[in-house]
Amino acid sequence: MTSVNQEPASQEPAELMSTPDASADLLANSMGDYLRIVGRRVRAGESGALPVVLGLVAIVIFFQVKNSLFLSAGNLVNLMAQSAFIITLGMAEIFVLLLGDIDLAAGYTAACAAVIALWMLALGDPLWVAVVVALAAAAAYGALQGIVISRLKLPSFVVTLAGQLGLSGVLLYLINATGSIGVGGVIELHNSIINDIENGQLNPTATWIVMIAIVAVAGAFMFYGDFRRRSAGLVAPPVSVTLLKVAGIVAAGIIVAAVANQNRGRLIVLEGMPWGVLVVLALLFAWTMLIGRTKFGRYVYAIGGSTEAARRAGINLVRVRTLAFMFAGLTAGITGIIYASYLGSISNGVQGGQTVLNAIAAAVIGGTSLFGGRGKMLHAVLGGLVVGVIYNGLELLGLSAAAQLMWTALVLLAAVIVDRITRRGAAGV
Repeated sequence: MTSVNQEPASQEPAELMSTPDASADLLANSMGDYLRIVGRRVRAGESGALPVVLGLVAIVIFFQVKNSLFLSAGNLVNLMAQSAFIITLGMAEIFVLLLGDIDLAAGYTAACAAVIALWMLALGDPLWVAVVVALAAAAAYGALQGIVISRLKLPSFVVTLAGQLGLSGVLLYLINATGSIGVGGVIELHNSIINDIENGQLNPTATWIVMIAIVAVAGAFMFYGDFRRRSAGLVAPPVSVTLLKVAGIVAAGIIVAAVANQNRGRLIVLEGMPWGVLVVLALLFAWTMLIGRTKFGRYVYAIGGSTEAARRAGINLVRVRTLAFMFAGLTAGITGIIYASYLGSISNGVQGGQTVLNAIAAAVIGGTSLFGGRGKMLHAVLGGLVVGVIYNGLELLGLSAAAQLMWTALVLLAAVIVDRITRRGAAGV
C-alpha cells in the first residue's frame, strides 16, 4: 500500500492530472456548441461566475441611480484602492478554501507582517530586506498552521481561530516594542515606494503601454496554451471561444485605462492607473498559474474534492496542505504591506478579524465553495469588487458602518445559498 506521506511511484491518475471541472470551452467544437453547453449548465445550476457578475452589474446600477458620482473617475479609482487589499486577502483564503479549510488568522498575519516591514524601514534597513523578512515571517507562520492542522489532524477553524487570538497579542507586543518609533500605538509609513502602491500612479502614457502589454501577454498566453493542447493531441477550445475571451480582456483593459487616465484631481492634475492595480493583476496571474497549471494546484483540487480519494491516490496530504497554508500566509503578508500603504501607517487598532471575514466573504461571493474543491483566484477579484462596491456605495449614500456590514452579510448569505443549490443541482439531489 502507498504511504500517505510518499509521492506515488506510478503515473498520476488521469482524474488528478486533469482540471477540476471539464470547462464548456474544452467540450465545445464551435461557438454554438459553447453557448449551448453553457446554457445547459446554467439551467442545471452550474452557473459559475455568472451570478456574481450579474449581481455586480445590478449593484453598480443601483448606486449610480442613487448617486451620480458613483461612476465618476475619481470614485472608481478610489474603489480600486479600497478593494485591493480585500482582493489579495481573498486570494490568500482561496488557497485554503479549495482544501475545505479556512484561515481565520490571515487578517492579523497581514497586520504583523506590515508592522515588521515598517519597523525595519524605520530602523534604516533597506526596503528589499524589510519586505523579504516580513513576507518570510508571514509565510512561515502560515506553514506552521498547516503543519499543526495536517500532522495533528485538527480542525482548521480551531487552529486558525487560536492563531487569530495569538497574533492579535503579537501585534500589540510588536507595536509596544517599537518604543519611540511607534507613537500612540501607530507606526507611520515614511517609505515613498510602499506609499505609492495605493497612493501613486503611472502617467497616462505608461498606463496605456502597460495595459496594452498586459492584454497582449494574456492573449498570447491563451493562444499558446490552446496550441500546446492541440499539439499534444488534447481537447482544446474553438478559436472563436478563445477570441471571445481575448476580446473581453481587451475591453476590460481599455475601460480600466480610460477611467484611470481621466483627470480626477481638483487643485492639481491627477491621472494614471494606480500601482495597486498592477500588484493585484500580478498576483492574479501568478497564483492562477500556480493553482491552474501545476501539480500542486491539481493536488489541492483533488484534496478539496475528496480527501480520502486523494490519500488513496498517494497524494502527500501533509505537504500539500502545509504549502497551501504557506502560500496563504505569504499572500496575507503582501496584503499587509498593501494595507499599510492604503492607511499610511499600521496600528494596534487594526481590525484583523473583520478584515479576514471580508476576505472570506469576497472569495465565497466570487464563487469559491466553502466546502472545498471548487474555486479560482479570479473569484477573489470579483467578490472583492462586490464587497468594495457595497462599502463604497453605502459611504456615498451616507449610510453607517452598521449598514455596510449588514448589506455585506446579506450578499454573503445569498452567495452561500447559491453555492449550496448549485451543489445539489450538480449532484441531482
